[in-house]
Amino acid sequence: MAGRIATLTEFWPHYLSEHADHRSRALHFVGTTGFFLSVAACLWLQPVWFGAALAASIGIGWVGARIVEASRPAFLPAAMIVVLTVAACPWILTGILTAYGCAWVGHFRIEGNRPATFRYPIWSLICDFRLWARMATGQLWGPVGVPTP
Repeated sequence: MAGRIATLTEFWPHYLSEHADHRSRALHFVGTTGFFLSVAACLWLQPVWFGAALAASIGIGWVGARIVEASRPAFLPAAMIVVLTVAACPWILTGILTAYGCAWVGHFRIEGNRPATFRYPIWSLICDFRLWARMATGQLWGPVGVPTP
């Protein structure tokens, strides 16, 4: 891939192409589920601080996805999200490590590719959630082509 992808809509088929093996997608599902469980635990343990950090993170992620990611990797917004959420509830780190650990096993061991997170951190996160939602509704479990958004 020579140039940068210009929109999240154009990124989705690229993201799916890097998750062609159903075992890799299953690992992503397990990891993202672990992340969601850690978010729920943090909201339970620190509802005010973590809730505020989560709201701020969504705002930062929106800016990163809409303004930064199309022209360059949005590493600063992604780092800000991690710092904010970990400062509000350190248990979120467990979910982050679970999600990336499972995903990276899928990429490096099963797919044999480099995760898109290294070039598109915010769009990859959004697409991880989209992939999880599709899988939670019974889609994308078996061998599939690249569906439309």
